[in-house]
Amino acid sequence: MSDSLVVCEVDPELKEKLRKFRFRKETDNAAIIMKVDKDRQMVVLEEEFQNISPEELKLELPERQPRFVVYSYKYVHADGRVSYPLCFIFSSPVGCKPEQQMMYAGSKNRLVQTAELTKVFEIRTTDDLTEAWLQEKLSFFR
Repeated sequence: MSDSLVVCEVDPELKEKLRKFRFRKETDNAAIIMKVDKDRQMVVLEEEFQNISPEELKLELPERQPRFVVYSYKYVHADGRVSYPLCFIFSSPVGCKPEQQMMYAGSKNRLVQTAELTKVFEIRTTDDLTEAWLQEKLSFFR
């Protein structure tokens, strides 16, 4: 084992994509799924989705590998207001290789800072990612 945790850099193209995603004008749910490229030690874009529900998004995540997701979600507040929070979801399924877990865990904060996100959530199984779960998490933010 190395004595220092290798934190992966964020791919410059991904940084630009996240910046544009942050200021998107569309009002549908959208997601960017990212993964760690172990050889390049870099967080890279895996896939992008438009008009995708939490349940559909869950099906796109691997069950045995970690992933990072930035999700733009149409959230209807209890008083009827609508907002479009950007959520950072770290999918870290039980049963991943420890080396993989460490690379993702060590890269998470850098990615959250780069994307300038405040709503950061973690799931330990892809089954957790549901509309009800997301609404419950977002209900803590006013």
